[in-house]
Parts: sequence; structure tokens; C-alpha cells
Amino acid sequence: MKIGVIGAGSWGTTIANLLALKGYDVNLWVYEAELCEKIKETRENSVYLPGIILSGNIKPTSSIEEASSGMELIVSAAPAQVVRRVISTAVPYISKDAVIVSLSKGIEEGSLMLMSDLLEDVLPERLHKGLSFLSGPSFAREVAQKMPTAVVIASENRDAALKAQEVFTTEYFRVYTHDDVPGVELGGAVKNVIAIATGISDGLGFGYNTRAALITRGLAEISRLGIKMGANPLTFSGLAGLGDLVLTCTGELSRNRTVGYKIGKGMTLEEATDGMKMVAEGVATSRAVYQLSKKIGVEMPITEHVYKILYERLPAKEAVISLMSRGSKGELG
Repeated sequence: MKIGVIGAGSWGTTIANLLALKGYDVNLWVYEAELCEKIKETRENSVYLPGIILSGNIKPTSSIEEASSGMELIVSAAPAQVVRRVISTAVPYISKDAVIVSLSKGIEEGSLMLMSDLLEDVLPERLHKGLSFLSGPSFAREVAQKMPTAVVIASENRDAALKAQEVFTTEYFRVYTHDDVPGVELGGAVKNVIAIATGISDGLGFGYNTRAALITRGLAEISRLGIKMGANPLTFSGLAGLGDLVLTCTGELSRNRTVGYKIGKGMTLEEATDGMKMVAEGVATSRAVYQLSKKIGVEMPITEHVYKILYERLPAKEAVISLMSRGSKGELG
């Protein structure tokens, strides 16, 4: 099988290497031409995945045509906010029977689309049946280091999900299949927003009690939004829901938690993200989720306060006090 991975950030590079180590020929599209040449020379993505030597089965390329043409499987690994532009460029070269697996976790600003809706909007209808979405608790570096990891592949087409499961599964990377596409996607997208909130809390010096409350109530927010959008509520108790949420809210490798932590320490959003090589998806997603929640009438107080901290300069400590003083309205904890 010939595989094209579109996007050479930490996650795209990690998945490209995982597949290449299984023996697949992988064309990896690298946006930065200079980085592409460096990867060819050193077999290392020193910007996004330093210290990991890449398989010789990976062919880095700065040509999206070369990365897409004739590929039986396309992995979409660009940041959520640029997926539309990147995949639109690749569309003319994608084979009519290709299976497409999305790794991106986010909601597009402006359109407020999940990646599934966005890809169906961009791709011709003949490719819709091959769409799958990979999510779950998985830091790229730990996967690259072959640490045991379990994730989920969701698709409305069982055959596509099973094919992707077979391709991606290794002795250290276990893949489960799922049919709840919106649930799996929302879990992966909104957990980044909650991770910013827990990072802010940690930066302010609050303890484990506060973090546990934010994670638990954050899960309630994700579930409310998911149910409103047709997801199965049970999805949020699994890998793509609770599993990914806990990892991203507590792990030191979480970019979103790190941004929140810096803001909790007194930095502005600009200061917190300055110099970051990799995208913290929750920054843009917080605005999209906030707007989506208002549009469809779902109460998401943690998301709302993160949005106001990031975009309306609400002081972080004031936001926490505001959250804690809200009436419970008789809700179950």
C-alpha cells in the first residue's frame, strides 16, 4: 500500500514513521521546503519531532501532488484551521478509491464545522465513503518512542474503519473502531479547550481539587454539546472522550495545557504562544466552540470563560471566581 501523509508536524511525522516502520512506503508532505530538505539529509524532523530517527521508507516532499497522487491511503495531518486550504490543494491528485484518515482535532473558525463536515465539503462525493477519523489519548512523542497507546478510528463506513484499523495497528499502537463520528471528533476538539482551563488553574496555583472539578465539569460540557449534535453520550466515557481529556489536561507534553499554564502565570495569549513551534489547537477552537455553543443553545461555562480570557482579556483569577460562584441549578455533579 502506498500512503501519503499530508502534514509534517509532530503527529503527522509520528504517524508517517509508525506506518513506514510497518513496511509501507510513505510520502510525507512537508510545508516548509527547507525543513523538507533537512529531513531528507538527516532522517530527523528536528523542528517538530527532534531526537527521533525516521524510517528510510519515508519519502519527504514539498510537493502536495507527489504526496497525494496514486496513494491508496491519505492521512490528513494538518492543523485544523488550515485543513480546508491544504486538502483543497490535494483534491485534484487524490485517487477515486482512496481511504482518507483525518488526524486533525478542532472545529473550523467561521464555518464552525467539524473536520468530518469540512472534508465532505471539500472532497468530491466519491471520496466520502472512505473517510475515517483517528482520535484518543496519544501524545506524539510517546507514540514515536513506541510507548503503549490506544486510540479510536471512527467512520460511518465500517469497511473503511476496519481497513484503517488494520493499517494503523502495531504491537504498541492499538486501534479500536467506532461509528460515532461526531462524538469522537467533538471529544478530540473540545478537550483542548478544557486543557487550557486546567493549565490556567495550575498556573494560578490551584490544586488537584480544582483540576479534577474542571476535568469533570468539562466532560459534562463536551457531553452536552455532543448530545445536541447527535453524538452517542457513551462515546464520551471512552478513549476519545474521557481518555483524551484526562491526558491533555494533566500531561506535561500538552501544548494546550502549557498555554493555559503560562496565562495563569500572568502572560498574555500572545506571550504564551510566542515562539511555539507547534500549534495549540485549543486557542482557535475555544472561539469556534464558544460561537457554536451560542448558535445551538448549549451551556458551556468553562469554554465561555476560556474564550473570554483569551479574547476579551478577562483576568484569569476573576474567571475562576466567576465559575465557582455560578448557581448549580440542581445539576448532578
